[in-house]
Amino acid sequence: MNPENPLTRIVDYLRISITDRCNERCLYCMPEGFSDWKLREEILTYEEILAAAETAVGLGFRKFRVTGGEPLVRKDAEHFVADLIALPGVEQVGLSTNATRLAPIARHLAEAGLRSVNISLDALDPAIYSRITGGKLEQVMAGIDAALEAGIPVVKLNAVLMRGVNEHQIWPLAQFAAEKGLILRFIELMPVSLTEMLDESNFLPAGEAKQIMASHTPMIVDDHHYGNGPAQYFRLPELDSSVGFIGAMTNLHFCEACNKIRLTADGKIRPCLGNHGEFDLKPALRPEINPALLREIFLASLREKPPEHQFRNQYQPGRIMTAIGG
Repeated sequence: MNPENPLTRIVDYLRISITDRCNERCLYCMPEGFSDWKLREEILTYEEILAAAETAVGLGFRKFRVTGGEPLVRKDAEHFVADLIALPGVEQVGLSTNATRLAPIARHLAEAGLRSVNISLDALDPAIYSRITGGKLEQVMAGIDAALEAGIPVVKLNAVLMRGVNEHQIWPLAQFAAEKGLILRFIELMPVSLTEMLDESNFLPAGEAKQIMASHTPMIVDDHHYGNGPAQYFRLPELDSSVGFIGAMTNLHFCEACNKIRLTADGKIRPCLGNHGEFDLKPALRPEINPALLREIFLASLREKPPEHQFRNQYQPGRIMTAIGG
């Protein structure tokens, strides 16, 4: 770890949101009727984001993930990803996407050196998928196939667990991931946009999802880590595959190994998704880029990284998930 990093634990992973816009409206992410998008001039330019990433590299950050909103709705996103990959000192770059716009640019991303892509897929039933996201499942499937055909080394699927909505999709999703040779993770619902999303009627804990999975096939603890996140993985020998479970609400040790901070599309460093604290980078970026001030603000954000999130404490989100970054 870089000695300038003030934390005792390693924080070397920066998730970069390049837009707060999304072409889907997921139940757990965006309130119905929401339209409070940031103005274009409030969003960081690609040049400004790369300057921030360069500062992060100087502080020991080596892993980066490009997110949104939906990052691929922003013009020239694939060229930005290529520029980030080419930045000296960057070792890993991933992309999180709903994959609806991935198919046409998957090969370009692979050729630029993209090593991993995480794709949101909450259901395989087209009607359930549309209910959750408002989108079209066939576009996602085309994106998944394009990523595999392009040779992107790691393709993961993320499914958010919602009682009464997609618990019957758990086993079909596991079978689909195994057939495609993909890593699948199930994610507990979190109050990232709406506190009322978390009640007994719609919260499905990871432990219950494991029980549903175990009713279909044997599961063995898998000690291999398939990325930078806190998922607990299990091997499914009969399917020759692995699935992960991310339990931010029920796993009391969830935050202990957290190695990430976030950069929002409007230029705020967010040390923790489940805390309101933010640090504004814009004074170090406009009217001109000030590397010394950038480093100072990054260091301040690292000093204030909390030991754990506040999701279990009646957390009231101040910004919706698309405004924070996935």
